[in-house]
Amino acid sequence: MIGKRVRLERIIDRKSEHTVIVPMDHGVTVGPILGLEDLPKAVDDVAKGGADAVLMHKGMVQYGHRGYGSDIGLIIHLSGGTSLGPDPNNKVLVCTVKEVVRLGADAVSIHINVGAENESQMLRDLGLVVKECNEYGMPLLAMMYPRGKDIKSEHDAKYVKHAARVGAELGADIIKTVYTGDKKSFREVVEGCPAPIVIAGGPKIDSEASLLKMIEDAMECGAGGVSIGRNVFQSDDRTELTRKICDIVHRKY
Repeated sequence: MIGKRVRLERIIDRKSEHTVIVPMDHGVTVGPILGLEDLPKAVDDVAKGGADAVLMHKGMVQYGHRGYGSDIGLIIHLSGGTSLGPDPNNKVLVCTVKEVVRLGADAVSIHINVGAENESQMLRDLGLVVKECNEYGMPLLAMMYPRGKDIKSEHDAKYVKHAARVGAELGADIIKTVYTGDKKSFREVVEGCPAPIVIAGGPKIDSEASLLKMIEDAMECGAGGVSIGRNVFQSDDRTELTRKICDIVHRKY
């Protein structure tokens, strides 16, 4: 589909064919956390650093995207759920692809917790969103995480590669999931998923060097890029850190 290819070019670097995404959708889950109090400034800082796209909820587009004039791709998150609810793993649809088209976004994302109690509903939502995306020519990033009472470790490759494969099987264009902790196991995830994989950053990592090493290792395993939020927008110098990440992802530094 031409429309989908055009939009993908707005969030994926044409030369490297990789992407650096900075998600800023945390306000729904945990509120206005450190680094996101001033959303327009956060967007502008990572745009200056070379990020390909930011990811946020629909209501924040009017307040945060391209707040200072810097150009950057826009991904709208379709899922919602707060940490205050009885089950934080329960994600429901709070936006439609049609709304996203009206907002002028370049892609959408959806959150699926494979193994959660309401997994069946989230998978049903994924299927419906894929159908809508195909109708509108809209790229879909699926955040596929192994989370639930029977998941012993969210970073275990046997769970991560299953979750990633589910997203590809049901039609997502890009898969976001966790890094498994070492290159050998993460290669299994990449090799088992035909769709490009971007790694999540997860909770704040104390050492910038550790973060950059994780990104470097993931890229060497064949990852398609990164989708890292807190570890970027909570950095002391998020513009410079974004530049370093782009150097690794796009220029193999």
